[in-house]
Amino acid sequence: MTTAPPLLSVDWTDPVTGRTGHLVVDRLVRGVASGGLRMRAGCTREEVAGLARGMTMKEALHYDPDARYVPLGGAKGGIDCDPRSPEAYGVLVRYLRAMRPYVESMWATGEDLGLSQDVVDRAAAEAGLVSTVQAVYPLLDDEAAARARLADAFAVRVAGIGLDALVGGCGVAESVLVALDRAGVAHAGTRVSVQGLGTMGGATARFLAAAGLVVVAVADVKGTIANPAGLDVEALLAARDGHGGVDRSALRPGDRELDGDAWLEADAEVLVPAAVSYAIGPAEQGRVRARWIAEAANMPVLPRAEELLARRGVVVLPDVVVNSGTNAWWWWTLFGDVGADADEAFAYTRRAMRSLVGHVLDRAEREGVSPRAAAHALAADRLPVLEERYGWY
Repeated sequence: MTTAPPLLSVDWTDPVTGRTGHLVVDRLVRGVASGGLRMRAGCTREEVAGLARGMTMKEALHYDPDARYVPLGGAKGGIDCDPRSPEAYGVLVRYLRAMRPYVESMWATGEDLGLSQDVVDRAAAEAGLVSTVQAVYPLLDDEAAARARLADAFAVRVAGIGLDALVGGCGVAESVLVALDRAGVAHAGTRVSVQGLGTMGGATARFLAAAGLVVVAVADVKGTIANPAGLDVEALLAARDGHGGVDRSALRPGDRELDGDAWLEADAEVLVPAAVSYAIGPAEQGRVRARWIAEAANMPVLPRAEELLARRGVVVLPDVVVNSGTNAWWWWTLFGDVGADADEAFAYTRRAMRSLVGHVLDRAEREGVSPRAAAHALAADRLPVLEERYGWY
């Protein structure tokens, strides 16, 4: 898929701390683009631009002419700041205040790496915004009903965890299950290693464990926790802090603490990088023992590493497909394809992801290309359809 320059790129410098931030709008559909806001030390404009292009593809991949939800364009925001820094919240508020014209008119955003939706919503209100998705409101048939439906959905909790924090992991897990089913591999007993136990990684681990898979390793900022007999996923989730760090007092006697990157070489069939971008480069890929890598994070596998993994028979299920469920669920709910109900949301997510992953893997097999190349080709087929129907802007 060819890469055109983004429509809009905005750089920002915080007048108080000197920290920098970026907004990249890759494409607009009906005047609006969608994409989360991340905060991490070292975040660059190039990283944000790549993520914005990815959002354009994620939106296009979920285009269904029979659905109420019409895909938006792709965008992304990023702030170069450690979210654990005492300065972080103030930086976030000032960034959103500076970006307020874009959020009000064209950029629908939400949580991403380093930020929770609660924190983003609180900062947005302090910055004077009605909502982080208010740019979409003019596209709705019944704005009041749609906003109420989304608010009700965000209030739904499953086993103490918000529905919004679970649907993305449901989509990642379903992507893994599709790959296993196509390979004739039983769910029960298949081993998984997960990097990151935040919103996406934690929910993915929960859904995979519920499907019978065995989570043998998880990594957080403190290191890797491993147990070849299987970890108690629910106990680890209950022991998390706000950034996905696990209280080690929750570990069982058979659980071992290993180095932070030990998750890479866990004896597992499935690897789920669900934390940072660029986690698996050419050097790291040589340590991977898994048969599948499901990209729950954005851009965790570098292109050269993916080439080397493919030579060894390791299949990378790409981020533009695998982790697209969270974004899609927001819009399915807001536009009215699903209601504020957990069972309905999970069922819709599973159906949509199973269909999408199936299409991508079918095309990859038929054309002899990687799943990523197949996903990009599928997005490239759908973008002109969206352009013809709704225009570039």
